[in-house]
Amino acid sequence: MPESDFVAQKLRSRFPDSLREIKYFRGETTMVLRRDDILEVCRFLRDDPELRFDYLSDLCGVDYLGREPRFEVVYNLYSPTANWHEREVYDMFGLSFQGHPDLRRILMPDDWRGHPLRKDYPLTAEPSAFTHNARAIAAGKPLAKE
Repeated sequence: MPESDFVAQKLRSRFPDSLREIKYFRGETTMVLRRDDILEVCRFLRDDPELRFDYLSDLCGVDYLGREPRFEVVYNLYSPTANWHEREVYDMFGLSFQGHPDLRRILMPDDWRGHPLRKDYPLTAEPSAFTHNARAIAAGKPLAKE
């Protein structure tokens, strides 16, 4: 079961009238809650030992002019931040974390070979192009000749 479905299931169980809507988009889950319940739900998300949403990365307002209700508040919560840090260590060093729910690259492109922060990773340099040498550098690059 995806982590977001587990969270939604726990919220439905604990706050059956609070969870209004769930949206999934590009790997992110949005849960729309009743405004009056936000404090109690946030405390639950933080304090529940299986959830531990202990990091509020952002809070912002949204203005939907012409719609009722016009304004919304968005809370971006993460549980726990070790998820992201473990993904970064995996991406940069190639170290695996047993039981991680989504161990994949987070900084480098998916097709990147190797792990750039390993001391045995080959170091390469890209010459800086300035007006006096830009043509010479471009001539030496296979893609620049297209």
